[in-house]
Amino acid sequence: MENKPIILIVEDEKGISNFISAILTSNDYSVIKCTKGSEAVSMTASYCPELILLDLGLPDIDGIEVLRSIREWSDVPVIVVTARNNEAEKVEAFDLGADDYITKPFGTMELLARIRTAIRHKQNNSYNPLQTDKIKIGGLVIDAVKRNISLDEKVIHLTPIEYKILLLLAKNAGRVLTLDFICKEIWGPYTNEQNALRVNMANIRRKIEENPAEPKYILTEVGVGYRMVEGI
Repeated sequence: MENKPIILIVEDEKGISNFISAILTSNDYSVIKCTKGSEAVSMTASYCPELILLDLGLPDIDGIEVLRSIREWSDVPVIVVTARNNEAEKVEAFDLGADDYITKPFGTMELLARIRTAIRHKQNNSYNPLQTDKIKIGGLVIDAVKRNISLDEKVIHLTPIEYKILLLLAKNAGRVLTLDFICKEIWGPYTNEQNALRVNMANIRRKIEENPAEPKYILTEVGVGYRMVEGI
């Protein structure tokens, strides 16, 4: 028997839960469901799902606390699926390790695409420069050993900080990285260099984007951070 990827739906509204379950089942996923945050934590440990779809408005524990608890011991992909569209909550969810954030109502194709991206990112997250010395995204090639950048076979010259930012985004292609996360990774945990990050990002885009005003490699998640595309 073929082992189908298991997805845990954490949703207390029965109609929405059944709707998502029908979509996933018809697309060759195996589904398990729960309605409470406490159940979500225990079922994650018991069933080891490939991905969790997590509502924030749960009857017992807020979904943010569920995410915080799961991230203490698991890196399972988590996509927040919620009616909340508060920018601060989005940032908090991403900072706590959410892989994506979808606001209700959502389209079927969008949901499936985001699930595929999150699972693929997890599978590819074993990146090691000693094993894989090049990252290729469209015409952009990053040689992590030689620290060389090329675009359509033309060498791109970046400053050391620009290189570190680009490499960080490329290693996490497909995933939103918050401004705070990037700043801590680049400048250390006790700094707040968001303005410097924006300046460096503008310089990077000027060097790698055909039209920096309409970037195709590094996308802005307004009020949250940046996302490097997975493929072009």
